Amino acid sequence: MPRFLRLTLLALLALGGLLRLLDLTDPPLDFHPTRQLRNSIIARGIYYDLLPNADASTRALAESIARVPARYEPPVTETLATVTYLIAGGESVAIPRVYGTIFWLLAGLCLFDLARRITDSPVAALLSLAYFLVLPFAVQASRSFQPDPLMTASAFIGVYFLYRWSESIADSQPPRVSWKFAVIAALLFGFAAFVKIFIGYIIGGAAVGLVLFTLKGKFWRSPQVWTMAAVMVLPAFLFYFTGDRGNSTEYITNWSLDMLKLITRGDFYTKWLAFLGSLFGQTFIFLSLAGTLLAAPRGRALLIGLWAGYLLYGLSVPFQMYTHSYYHIQLTPIVALGLSPLAEAVTRRAVGEKRIWQAALTVLAAAVIGFQAYVARSVLLAEDFRYEPAYWQKVGEAIPAEAKVIALTQDYGYRVMYYGWRRVDLWPQSSGLMEIRGNVINVEKTFAERALGKDYFLVTTFSQLDKQPDLKKILDGYPIAAQGDGFVLYDLRP
Repeated sequence: MPRFLRLTLLALLALGGLLRLLDLTDPPLDFHPTRQLRNSIIARGIYYDLLPNADASTRALAESIARVPARYEPPVTETLATVTYLIAGGESVAIPRVYGTIFWLLAGLCLFDLARRITDSPVAALLSLAYFLVLPFAVQASRSFQPDPLMTASAFIGVYFLYRWSESIADSQPPRVSWKFAVIAALLFGFAAFVKIFIGYIIGGAAVGLVLFTLKGKFWRSPQVWTMAAVMVLPAFLFYFTGDRGNSTEYITNWSLDMLKLITRGDFYTKWLAFLGSLFGQTFIFLSLAGTLLAAPRGRALLIGLWAGYLLYGLSVPFQMYTHSYYHIQLTPIVALGLSPLAEAVTRRAVGEKRIWQAALTVLAAAVIGFQAYVARSVLLAEDFRYEPAYWQKVGEAIPAEAKVIALTQDYGYRVMYYGWRRVDLWPQSSGLMEIRGNVINVEKTFAERALGKDYFLVTTFSQLDKQPDLKKILDGYPIAAQGDGFVLYDLRP
């Protein structure tokens, strides 16, 4: 690859890294705070459990709070962050962001080489990589403290090695070469599914697409295929379907089976597509689909498998498809890779043009990349959450240390639990999800059940209280133990 293109590759990786390291120590409230605080709470519990000289009461409280969040997947990212906390000498929101950045850049390198192999065009591969690195949604999502960045990166690095396996079979390389790629791909796929099982749809689609393209109907005779399948499935199977599965079964029931009725509604698909457009740009989505159809046969088989896997995945968790942006992070490399065949066609056409038009096209591409990078930077710097920890600490200080509290509060109570160091039980909120499920809060019955044995009722989201006038009426009958800017603590003690 020419020196200029190598320098461009390094510049893009540096740009992608720098964007993700902006505002590095801002509290993790910039992107799906509920999910990031959940990971932070679990990581803190592990940290204090491992910290040799931790105060016994602080350790007990951290562990108690860490038991509140539901456990849908193994705490891989939390444990990785915790080990680094111990080395660094304390908790730091910067640590998981640095890890997320590293994972994304490694996946970007594999994306670049994969796009280059599919298109035989380093320039097209660079344009695909640029989309992957500077897309504003991807910048936010890939540095967030949750399992999805690691899941996506390890899965897509596995896709790269699966493609290399397919190439090695087609090129009649010695068996040890194809075995090497097969084992590496399977290990990465198995790890990705262990981190978060929903990636199984996409890696399964990629595997089916490339295996059928490579071996046709003879796939069932290949020991490499069966070895890959076993290694891919075993780790996730052992965690999610045997032994202590945490809340995995509950998640499948509440968020998949109970929501399948949504896929029968026409507006589900329009909401899904509109939501994708807000994240990726609808034009880029359709261009990526067009690029999938125009790709070389091996690349087309891979991309069709990836898109099919994503579609099945979306149908399995329909509510999240138009409400939770981080559920689409794994679509980022798929869209980026699909753009590469079209980028190849454009660059091939540009080769025959005069240098002035080639230069103009280069300037245009640089301007688009620069603009997207500027938008990503602006999104990260638009809000400052540094005042939040002190505020929630004040809320926590208003609650007696040993008190039993029920709360109508933000983010499942994670803000007051993480920053205020107070464990709380939750009062249900009125939401669109509740409407979809057809649930109605019987306030008197629910209050009698959930407030039984509690000392205080904390309210920090008054918009929710206004939506539940019956609850407001009940609370008005209790004295106020403490109140401040944005919170009221009602005394429920007799």
